[in-house]
Parts: sequence; C-alpha cells; structure tokens
Amino acid sequence: MIDIKNLKFDEKGLIPAVVVDAWSRKVLTLAYMNRESLEISMREKRTCFWSRSRQELWRKGETSGNVQHIVSITADCDGDALVVLVEKEGPACHLGTDSCFNDLLYQNDDLDDFTTDALYTLLESRKEELPQGSYTTYLFEKGLDKILKKVGEESTEVIIAAKAEDEKETVYEIADLAYHVMVLMVQMGITPDRIRKELASRHVIDHKVKQEKMTK
Repeated sequence: MIDIKNLKFDEKGLIPAVVVDAWSRKVLTLAYMNRESLEISMREKRTCFWSRSRQELWRKGETSGNVQHIVSITADCDGDALVVLVEKEGPACHLGTDSCFNDLLYQNDDLDDFTTDALYTLLESRKEELPQGSYTTYLFEKGLDKILKKVGEESTEVIIAAKAEDEKETVYEIADLAYHVMVLMVQMGITPDRIRKELASRHVIDHKVKQEKMTK
C-alpha cells in the first residue's frame, strides 16, 4: 500500500481525483485534493476536496446532503493522480445529475459501448413509450405473468444447453435469460444498483467466512 508521502502534488499542492461510483463504475466527477483534504477524506471515510475557485476545503454533501462514502483510493503509476471509489448518496453533480460527465463530444459508431446499465435504461424507455413492433413492448403489455413465464422458459433452456455441454448455445441462452431477467427488473422497479449491492454484501460475508477459516 502506497504512503501518502510518495504522492506527487503539483506546484499548487494539488492532485487530481477522479471520483467513480463503486457500483456502476461510472465516472462521477473530477475534483482536486491537497494533502489536508486527502488526509481528512481518509480519516472521515468521505470525500473532502480543495475548491480552486473558493480557495478552501469542502466536504462533498456538507450543504446538499449528497455525501460520498469512500470505498478505496488508488494512485496511478506515477503517483500524481487518484481514483476515488465511492458509494454516493444522491447526485454527484451540482446541477443535480448523477454524474458531471453528460455532454457527449464524440462517439465512434464503429465500436459498441454496450453496458448492462445502458440496456436497463433502454428497457425503461420501452416500458414508458411502448413502441409498436418491439418484443419488449409485447412483454410489458402482457404483464408480469408473461415475463415470469419467459424467465422460467429461458432458465430451462440454459439448463438444457449446459447439460449438453454446448458452450456456444449456453452463452446464447444465458444472454436470453439475462435479457428477460432485466425486463422483470424494470417491471418491478428493481435497479441494477440494488442487485450489485446485494451481490457485494454476499461477497463481504463470503470474504469474512474465508478469513475466519484461515485463522482457525
């Protein structure tokens, strides 16, 4: 683990800190820390930055309530930049948006930027707009029972493909199952963040059990 003394602050005593959501891995903001704000952040386990415009320390959420709880702080290979992984309460941006990075400057249409969060957002829009001819629209119009039936069918297809040790078919059926599970999540208002947090809580429990076994 690197010592704070090995970090390289610039001529103004600052180091850039890229703040990232621990659950979605979305970049939330770019801020700056000096040695004091970094020490406060580590001690209080919540982000504290140096405001270049006001020339003062500011704890994220001290007025808005949108606190960022620190999971980890990692330095880059040169020790002159930080990535701060956080669990946030509320929007990260002062404009009230989830992230400060919202204005697209360039996109390469030849490359796919698919993410499960983007798929979830798309499914949400399908439920709201119900465009004609969309299979997703069909599922939402039929309702919960139809969605559950498809989840059950796709689960069976995964089992059959895996039992046959057909890797390609298993991947295909798992993708089908994942899609229908996400449709179910949208139908029930369950966000990907809730699933990630549930999985993370199980990881913590599993890690503790493993440590206990190693000490016996």
